[in-house]
This record gives sequence, C-alpha cells and structure tokens, in this order.
Amino acid sequence: MPTTGKLVGIDLGTTFCAISTLDERGHAVTLPNLDGEMLTPSAVLIDEGSAVVGQAARDVALEQPDHVALIVKRYMGHPKYAYPVTGREFRPETLSAIILKKLVQDAERRIGPIGKAVITVPAYFDDTRRKATKDAGRIAGLDVLDILDEPTAAALAYSFQQSQNPAHLNADDPLPIPDQTVLVYDLGGGTFDVTLVRLGQHRFESLAIEGDVRLGGKDWDDRVVEYVANQFKTKFGEDPRTDPITLAGLNAAAERAKRTLSKLQQTNITCSHAGKVLTVPLTRGEFENITKDLLMRTRLTVQQVLKQAKRTWDQIDRILLVGGSTHMPMTGRMIAELSSKAPDNSLAVSEVVARGAAIHAGIVAARMQPRADDIGDDVLDLLGDVVEINVNSHSLGIEIRKGNEHLNDILVPKNTQLPTEATRVYRTVVDNQPRVRVKVLQGDAAQADSCISIGECWIDGLPAKLPKNSPVQVRCGVAANGLIEVTAIDQTSGKSAQAQIHRSSGLTDAEIAQEAAWVKGITIT
Repeated sequence: MPTTGKLVGIDLGTTFCAISTLDERGHAVTLPNLDGEMLTPSAVLIDEGSAVVGQAARDVALEQPDHVALIVKRYMGHPKYAYPVTGREFRPETLSAIILKKLVQDAERRIGPIGKAVITVPAYFDDTRRKATKDAGRIAGLDVLDILDEPTAAALAYSFQQSQNPAHLNADDPLPIPDQTVLVYDLGGGTFDVTLVRLGQHRFESLAIEGDVRLGGKDWDDRVVEYVANQFKTKFGEDPRTDPITLAGLNAAAERAKRTLSKLQQTNITCSHAGKVLTVPLTRGEFENITKDLLMRTRLTVQQVLKQAKRTWDQIDRILLVGGSTHMPMTGRMIAELSSKAPDNSLAVSEVVARGAAIHAGIVAARMQPRADDIGDDVLDLLGDVVEINVNSHSLGIEIRKGNEHLNDILVPKNTQLPTEATRVYRTVVDNQPRVRVKVLQGDAAQADSCISIGECWIDGLPAKLPKNSPVQVRCGVAANGLIEVTAIDQTSGKSAQAQIHRSSGLTDAEIAQEAAWVKGITIT
C-alpha cells in the first residue's frame, strides 16, 4: 500500500533539536539539517512574514535579542512566551511549531515527504506541557503519533543499539540484550529527568520517574554569567546584565566557557559593557564550585527515584548518561561516586533521544494499518512485538472540600503503570445543588492550591431537590503517553459529564487551526 510519508522521531530540545528516522533495515539514523549539522539550535528569529531557525538566529540574538526567541521549551504550558519577539507576543506552541517545521523541511529534502512523528518531552512534563507539545506538532502540520518521554526514548535507542543489524534479529529476540535494569540520567539544556527502566526481550518497562523541569545546562550557564557580572560590578560599579545586548553576549560566552571547561582545565571570559572591558579567568574547579548545589539537586533526584522504585545500586545493571549537559565531567564523576559504577557514555548523548523516538514511531506504526511501505515487514513485525510500559510522572487527584479547606484527593499515585484508570465516589456538598464541578489536579501535595490545576469538567442540570451527600462517580484515565481524560456521572440521574476535561490552559482546536494557518503562511529557513 502506498505510504503517506516517512516516520520520524523528533527531540524538541531546550537548546538543540534533532530529528531521526528508520531506514529500510530498521536502523535509527539522525538526519542532518541543511547546514550538514545533526543538531539544530532551538532559536527562532522572527522577521516580517518569515522566520529563521537555528544557528543564524542564535547569532542574530547577540545583536538583536528582542528579535529572537530562545529557551522556548521552558515556557511550554504557559499562556505566552517570556517576552515579545519583534514586537509581537507569541504562544510557546507557535514558536515550537516553527522549529518543528524547519526540522521537517530540512529532513524532507533528504528522505521525501514526512507523514507521522513522535515528539519527545521531559519525563517530568505534566499534562499541560504534554498537550502544548502535541499542539505544537499539530500547528506545524504534523500527524503526531505519540508524545514520548525523553529518557524512555534514550533507553529504547540503547536497547536497539546493542544489535549491529536489527533486520537480522529473529522473532524470539527483538531486543538483543539480556534482562537488565537501567537508570537513565538525562540532563539537557533546560530540564532534568532520571528514569529507572527494566529492559528485556519483547518488553520495555519504566519503573519510576523523577525530575525537575526547571533545571538544566542553562542554569550552569547562568551561574557563570552571575560570576562574571559580579566581578565586573565589583571592579567598575556597574552591572553588565542591565543591558540586553551585553547580557546576550555574556550568555553566549558563558555557554562557550562551560563547553571549553568540559575539555580543558581553564578558560577566560571577556565582558564588554559601557566602554569598559574585563577578562575573567575561570578554572574547572571554580566552575564546579559555583554550580555544586545544582549538581547536588540531580544527585538527590537520583536517590529519590531509587527509593521510590525500592531498588538499591547493586540492583542497577547500567547507568546511561543522556543530554548534552552530561558532557560536563562533574556529572559522570558524581554518578560514579554515588553508585560505585562507571556510567555508560557510549551513546551519542545529543542524538539518542531522537533516535529512540524514531524507534517508538516504528513500534506504534507497526500496529497500524496501512503499514509504512519504506520499512521491511520483518522489521515492522519485530517492532510490533515489543511491549512498552510507562508510568505517570505525577500523581493525579481531584479537588475536594473539607470544611474550609480545599484538598487534593489522589486517585492515581505517581509512578503507576500506564495506561490506567481509577474510579471513586464523591458526594454533593449542599442540598439542591444544581451542578457539580470536577477539578483535576496533578501533584502530591495535600493542599489543592499547591498542585497544578489541569482542568475541570461539569455535570449540569442535576435533578431538582437533590439532597446533600448525593453520590457522584468520578473516573480518571491516564493514557500511555500521560494525557488525561475524566468522566463524572451523577449516580442519582445517571447523567454524565463530558469525557474530556476542559483544560485551564492550552489552545482550543480553533486556536490551533488559526496558529497553523499563520505558520503555514510564513517562509521558514
């Protein structure tokens, strides 16, 4: 049957992105952009009727920071991006869609039309951020097969990398590895995840997830900026961070310094501001000292995930380092000291997530009809036999009222295997209550206002003269990709609320169509 386009996996990163596909033998291969680079900087320059994505946009940001959007991923799930770009406010989904469209455009020049995509997200992304990422894909004109956790993608790629030629696997051994428990330490440009995964033949099972969506390599850069700015301020009495252009240059210099210190013991950072120039030497030891609390946050997260999974280090077979920020020697050294195991850095840490997403796309597509005709049936048969089991990264609950307090009643605990659903009966709070609101929360805090409000659904038109404490059944379901649906039924009348929650944030279908029309109408290079 004719294919509707190639399958791809996309790592939509905070600082860099990558796109991969499966070749006819089932190998996951990263596709270079038009500049021949495997990684595309996540930078968007907006001009009249056009957008530039990648290194050129990053370069322009040094001179015109108000024309370029950077670190967009950190604002996914927010109503708008941090600041106006070229005088216009943007949704993070729209800016992300421009990046996605650029990745796809470049890839299509090499492999032809692209039909379906899997896009990765940090494992610790909540429902709001996951939906925003999927919406970005829709705005870009993609058929989004699935949203996949980044550490899961990395572990998938690791599993399949163990075979030199996946097409020659036999049906009894689609994952050519012994059963093993793997810890994935994923430190990217803007987010951090640690995931414990059990790998085996035909089976890929996530055991536990922890993470921090506000911790990544950018925070190490910011510490260097602060270090240099404070020295400049001490010497000259002025803070160079007050000037946007100077700050943009300092941010770029800090990132370069971080990369240099991953290979050398010392570097220099020059800061020019208001006609004054200061060159600040920085050693690797000093860099590690001013960022040691950031590294400690990742260490505590690793320990927490082991505790949640009820595992000890002697039960962990391998530790995978993923994400560009794991190039910093301090990360591997800390993991080795903590675990007494040498971490595995054999993967292409900045490409492995996109490759794993492409493999997952193949697994999903193998179960669909019609099948892709550019991948052999033997490979699709093997992929179709792989069982993937994920867990939810956040507890899911319902807001309830107890006296004057609004509490979080957890229905689906964190790290529950997906897909799952839970049902509980609640009761109306007053006589003659005309409607019931079911407000969905993500988080483990007891107080509702300390959790993330996902959205709500309503049961309207309850029967007249309904007494207080009348039963209302609530069912929460979480899909394999972490997206949530809720149903509420008044058990007196049998009336059901809408199955899909009305999210408190995010785009409607009409808004997605509007943004998609705008993105389609601009030239992206």
